[in-house]
Amino acid sequence: MDVEDIEIQLFIQAMQLRHGHDFSGYAPASLKRRVLELVRMHATGTISELNRRVLHDEGFVSRVIEGLSVPVSEMFRDPFVFKTLRETILPVLASHPQINVWQAGCAQGQEVYSLAILLEEEGLYERTRIYATDFNDAALAAAGEGIYATRDARDWSRNYLEAGGKRSFSDYYSARYDFIKLDQRLRRNVTFFNHNLVTDVVFCEAHLILCRNVLIYFGNALQDRTLGLFRDSLVRGGFLCLGTRENIDFSPLAADFQEVDSAARIYRVGNQGTRPSVR
Repeated sequence: MDVEDIEIQLFIQAMQLRHGHDFSGYAPASLKRRVLELVRMHATGTISELNRRVLHDEGFVSRVIEGLSVPVSEMFRDPFVFKTLRETILPVLASHPQINVWQAGCAQGQEVYSLAILLEEEGLYERTRIYATDFNDAALAAAGEGIYATRDARDWSRNYLEAGGKRSFSDYYSARYDFIKLDQRLRRNVTFFNHNLVTDVVFCEAHLILCRNVLIYFGNALQDRTLGLFRDSLVRGGFLCLGTRENIDFSPLAADFQEVDSAARIYRVGNQGTRPSVR
């Protein structure tokens, strides 16, 4: 084991023992890349010096969490996924008098607001509660504000239309200077709060869970743990939507889910390993 790998192990121990954040289940190569980026960003020179700051600088850990959580997203990312949700999944959820949606790893909220727009346009938002979670408090604060750079609006408008948007995307925000602010009415049924997929437990019964491009940063054991958490959180017949580069094929929990749409990475859960049908 080279020196950097030893330093990474010490970093993992420091974060867990000093601050209660467990990164031991993360994919090693991905974690190492991000730790080295933290070294560069904060000019600590070495991972060992980073570790010293983690241990002795209480205020520094929040910046470490920000660097490790990769809060990067966009509105209607992979538009065909949102089009599939609109045309295939929401009509099924419409049969429920109350709809609970969990957006896990919500980053700065772009996909949360995308989903709110979708539900609004399909007439389902008034009876929907969206639980949007992340373990990065800074990202959650930004998500609650709903303020983003104007330069992204054109791409997001195109995504929105490709996702089957029924209006103009500009109807959902106001622009000022170099920023857009999303209509706060979209936030009225959203609850943002801190939840860690590594350590926290079931907190709701969800009809739909979105967790897109999070599992790719986890090792196999943590992926399985997270899929088990999602399975246990979903009502019978509930839906799970993962990122387009993620799948559950090689997980021992795969038998608990039925593939609904392979391209959009949408699955449906049954009870105790049953294979539910989609109608």
